[in-house]
Amino acid sequence: MRPARIQRVFLLLIFLYPSGFAVDEPDFPALRDKMVREQLAARDISDARVLAAMRKVPRHLFVPPAYRRQAYSDYPLPIGEGQTISQPYIVALMTQHLAIRPGDKVLEVGTGSGYQAAILAELTDKVYSVEIKEDLAREAAALLGRLGYKNVSVKQGDGYSGWPEKAPFDAVIVTCAARRVPPLLFRQLGEGGRLIIPLGGTRYYQTLTLVTKKNGKPEVRQVLDVRFVPMTGDAERRQSP
Repeated sequence: MRPARIQRVFLLLIFLYPSGFAVDEPDFPALRDKMVREQLAARDISDARVLAAMRKVPRHLFVPPAYRRQAYSDYPLPIGEGQTISQPYIVALMTQHLAIRPGDKVLEVGTGSGYQAAILAELTDKVYSVEIKEDLAREAAALLGRLGYKNVSVKQGDGYSGWPEKAPFDAVIVTCAARRVPPLLFRQLGEGGRLIIPLGGTRYYQTLTLVTKKNGKPEVRQVLDVRFVPMTGDAERRQSP
């Protein structure tokens, strides 16, 4: 082949494959199904609706491109801004403990990439999510919109204060660690409502804790030890030791 022709072929390949000679994209639906079978159903995730949601939502779209091949692995991944997308099992476990029913109004504190909000949106038509980091809030809202989740409302703000205009909530999920339950979040929980949150020292490990509001009082159940990024904003100022 003549040099000029070789150059033309090379330029054509660059045009067709601008990022280089990438290998084939993984079979994400198959990886998602394997995740549900081996990481969730094989453990203690038994809620059929939660398993169906985890099988449906394309988790790989909620992580940066560099991490998409790891999206269905059994560990958390970075999403930028010092934040992470939780391990699939933890997402499913927290969701299962909330026992969300169709029509429930759910508040999420810590939108992150929007993945947890998408899972919640598969279970009810009223999801409100608060993210303190402006870029993450904007990007998550845009992605959720592109994927057709019109039942999720995202706002940028300090989740420590919840979303009082939309209260009361049937369920509240907090995807960042705090030393104690933010009082405003418990106040915005309806009677009989459930709140799940990682509680304890935010530097190393915390205890995933389920709080149920009964007769206006908290009924507390500890679930298991976890590790989450700390809640920032007012939580840092008001919940110091």
